[in-house]
Amino acid sequence: MDANDAKKEPATVAIGSLETPTLTKAELAELLFDKLGLNKRESKDMVEAFFDILHDSLVKGQDVKLSGFGNYNIRRKAPRPGRNPRTGESIPIKARNVVTFHASHKLKGQVQGDTPVGEDFE
Repeated sequence: MDANDAKKEPATVAIGSLETPTLTKAELAELLFDKLGLNKRESKDMVEAFFDILHDSLVKGQDVKLSGFGNYNIRRKAPRPGRNPRTGESIPIKARNVVTFHASHKLKGQVQGDTPVGEDFE
């Protein structure tokens, strides 16, 4: 390894197309297939299992922490008065639980360009 190798930018992964900037489960499974050499069925099952665990934990009211990425939290919103914007009529809004996401400092730094993207998410 020469001195220039240490300064090279990490390889980037092209995700989606310009028309669809959203990362889908199918694209995640394809990335696992390409990067880890899992077969397509294993890749798809792994992505599904991850999201099932995330979903089930949040439904049970448990917070989910993805180290170096962020936290998904359940927050209770109290009942409050609301207003129909079309008619101006006052309507009650019931109490409910909502999912919030708070990005980690590492992720925020990388998005802002303050932290190199090549750092591990741990």
